[in-house]
Amino acid sequence: MSRFVIGVDLGGTKIYTALADREGNLLAEVKVPTEAGAGTRHVIDRIIQTVAQVQREAGADGPAVALGIGAPGPLNVSTGVVYQAPNLGWHDVPLKSLLEERLQVPVAVENDANLAALGEYMCGAGRGAKDMVYITVSTGVGGGLILNGRLYHGTGYGAGEIGHITIDPRGPRCNCGNYGCLEAVASGTAMAREARRLVEGGGGKAILEAAGGEREAITAGAVARAAAAGDREAGEIIAGAGRMLGIGVAGIINLLNPDTVVLGGGAMQAGPLLWEAMEREIDRRALKKSREQVRLVPAALGSRSGLLGAVVLARQQAGWLKTT
Repeated sequence: MSRFVIGVDLGGTKIYTALADREGNLLAEVKVPTEAGAGTRHVIDRIIQTVAQVQREAGADGPAVALGIGAPGPLNVSTGVVYQAPNLGWHDVPLKSLLEERLQVPVAVENDANLAALGEYMCGAGRGAKDMVYITVSTGVGGGLILNGRLYHGTGYGAGEIGHITIDPRGPRCNCGNYGCLEAVASGTAMAREARRLVEGGGGKAILEAAGGEREAITAGAVARAAAAGDREAGEIIAGAGRMLGIGVAGIINLLNPDTVVLGGGAMQAGPLLWEAMEREIDRRALKKSREQVRLVPAALGSRSGLLGAVVLARQQAGWLKTT
């Protein structure tokens, strides 16, 4: 009798798949390029191939008990239809039914940020929390909410879009079409945009040097490297993003009064200036009692949070874990 599940973290650039036992121990894992440009059918084929590969590597006989998969973009966790995933070029893709038809196993589909939250809650920095907010700051800003020990989806499964809280109504335009969203002022993309603007104005020499002398090569990483070397302008960009992030987090703390806020994503590696500026702004804006009750902690799982969340989802689908 089969005693394993499959977790899949599906992204615009990579498919990260693992096979796990009943206790959630990973027995095999593989990471391959998504190749989204080749179309939906090709991506589904790639997922199927990774499932077969981890089964071979783990020496697993028979089908999995269940599969959990995280996908980007708004989706319906009940029907498993991905409404829109720009990084994949998907519109109204019935991911759950496509995979169940091919694999003949029960499939559970969840938003990728929610699964990262679930991974940190069950396996990482959020263990022991009751009410946890997960925020990832990377190219964009995403999030997931676990309230009273359960993933909170909202009426149409759209809850947790922390990156699209308006921070500055006169701020830069966001990819969603709004102006001044948290994503538009505090993400890695936002830091890189401000650095390029600085260079265009004749400043940012250290940042440009950190980017290899190419303006178009300026990233949040280049800004962080320049700041780490002591450059004042780079430090100001990072601190500015930290302040904007702090405004957003303070609002979330005031709204939800969580016991834990977990912050992850590549842009959170920009250095201590970001975290310190964020905390100062939170201290200034969060209600005193709520601020005293919340833990602010860095994510513990790195790039594996979504994968481990997918494994948790699969174990829940199999009936091995209480549903959250």
